[in-house]
Amino acid sequence: MKIRTRYAPSPTGRMHVGNLRTALYAYLIAKHADGTFILRIEDTDQGRFVEGATEIIYRTLEETGLLHDEGPDKDKGYGPYVQSERMRAGIYMQYAKQLVEKGEAYYCFCDQARLDSLKKTVNGEVIMQYDKHCLSLPKEEVERRLAAGEPFVIRQNNPRTGTTTFHDEIYGDITVDNAELDDMVLIKSDGFPTYNFANVVDDHLMEITHVVRGQEYLSSSPKYNRLYEAFGWEVPVYVHCPTITNEQHQKLSKRSGHASFEDLIEQGFVSEAVVNFVALLGWSPEGDREIFSLEELAKVFDYRRISKSPAVFDMTKLRWMNGEYFKAMAPEEFYRRGEKYLKEYVTKPLDLKKIAEMVRTRVETFLDIREMVDFFNAVPAYETELFVNKKSKSTADSSREILAEVLPRLEALSDWNNDTLFALLKAYGEEKGYKTGLVMWPLRIALSGKLMTPAGATEIMDVLGKEESLARLREGQKKLGSSEA
Repeated sequence: MKIRTRYAPSPTGRMHVGNLRTALYAYLIAKHADGTFILRIEDTDQGRFVEGATEIIYRTLEETGLLHDEGPDKDKGYGPYVQSERMRAGIYMQYAKQLVEKGEAYYCFCDQARLDSLKKTVNGEVIMQYDKHCLSLPKEEVERRLAAGEPFVIRQNNPRTGTTTFHDEIYGDITVDNAELDDMVLIKSDGFPTYNFANVVDDHLMEITHVVRGQEYLSSSPKYNRLYEAFGWEVPVYVHCPTITNEQHQKLSKRSGHASFEDLIEQGFVSEAVVNFVALLGWSPEGDREIFSLEELAKVFDYRRISKSPAVFDMTKLRWMNGEYFKAMAPEEFYRRGEKYLKEYVTKPLDLKKIAEMVRTRVETFLDIREMVDFFNAVPAYETELFVNKKSKSTADSSREILAEVLPRLEALSDWNNDTLFALLKAYGEEKGYKTGLVMWPLRIALSGKLMTPAGATEIMDVLGKEESLARLREGQKKLGSSEA
């Protein structure tokens, strides 16, 4: 059996992390078995359609590497791949009428007032189960009302007795009482199919073998199965994925600020790390390894290892993982991706490539760069207590002495670069019997005004240049005052 999976998003805005995971798992299931990954746009809910959202879907799939083999732009004989186009081709109405002829569906002419009268409150929740009122309408009356142009919907005719059992690869066999199955609408009054009906018809016609979706669709699966059985079609393999929650174990919402792929990219994460992280939201490989490229994920992905338990979106873990991607990245690649941030955060005409390499292994997101490099623009206000460091045995007195003695040597240095600066200061330390750390500490504090910097004193001086470096060192000397003070 050739495996065919699909990602079938609705164009309603940014791609939620849960939707990205669905796309990723569908992609990995297909690629693991050398199968076909299909993109289908489900735009039948016109009320939720957002202008430009289809472009977001394409862009996100491209940025994450989840490239589809078939779709609206790659018709391989199963198109159209956009549901509104399929509706205009009459596909859904054709199959709905087939069910009507089989007695598995029926026309319903009930108006909203009558439907509202069926609503009742159970445990504080308003529910409505249709009472099959129109199922008993004589065929002649149905034809008369259709000919008169009365508004109608087509409903699924579900049994009220017995049970329906379906199998999910993650949750096993699930049985529900048919009394709980509502006669759901298949074709709405505007002629559009409902999400549930269009899904089943399209999955069958596109020969989808594995359906990946969120746990929230488990309750709809019996209705899907009833449709497959009514048509006499083979039921696909169901793979329902666990809920994704925040660290407070609440459903991940848009208000969290990191619920969508674009949110995370805007927060300074790289797409590869996001994909890697999302793959582990509910699935675990064998062993302890956690860093995988998309190609490596496709090789090891086994959907049977998806968990039933909710997956927690751990921002600390994502930050760590992103930092690991930075560390493994070639310096040129890190600079290419981080250039726009560096240009925003460093306003002076300095060597941004050198600064990029300073921070590459020390930041976890691109946004972290700002706080790490802000001193290149100007030294922030700082207290002289920063010159005191127990580890290097630096004191205010030793700092005052070192600055006073190295400044003339630095002023006389003509070849200003990291290597010559380090050699000069190392030689000074050996001459005085000082460890290198003791020599470098006061210089780094005076140059940056910060306890933590992305590089050592000589690397900072190399980037700042001779004039700016000497000016900052003299300012630090002033701050410390004279030795008699």
